[in-house]
Amino acid sequence: MDTPVPPRAAGPGPRRRDRHGRGMRGPIAPPQVPLAASRADVFADLVQDSVERLERRWPQLTDIDFLVLEVPRLDGRTWNDEAVPLGGTIAARDGRPARVVIYRRPVEIRTKGRDERAALVHEVVVEQVAELLGLTPETVDPRYGED
Repeated sequence: MDTPVPPRAAGPGPRRRDRHGRGMRGPIAPPQVPLAASRADVFADLVQDSVERLERRWPQLTDIDFLVLEVPRLDGRTWNDEAVPLGGTIAARDGRPARVVIYRRPVEIRTKGRDERAALVHEVVVEQVAELLGLTPETVDPRYGED
């Protein structure tokens, strides 16, 4: 044992194993189980479900883009607790399709569970589609406002 061990090269590099030598950890859950879906993904699915429900009755909604954003932009406006928008519309212009925007965080803050969140998302989508089409929410979805 006369040969000394050469020192390890110092410097940053990729870690091949964790400090206990058991290898890097994998994901907590496989991607195909619901646990692996983020809150943003689940929310986007709620919006998509609502849109698909409305598209059966209003086929022209296929020409509208539906977006989910975290929070609304201030753009020089100030809001109090009751005036923060849950959604908005952007009219079609310059060859761009009309857009309906749903704001995730304000909706999540106002709901407690998945069912309540799904109901509020659907209400917001119906209200924004009604505004874009120039109709009443009850015309867009006859079940609007029912609990």
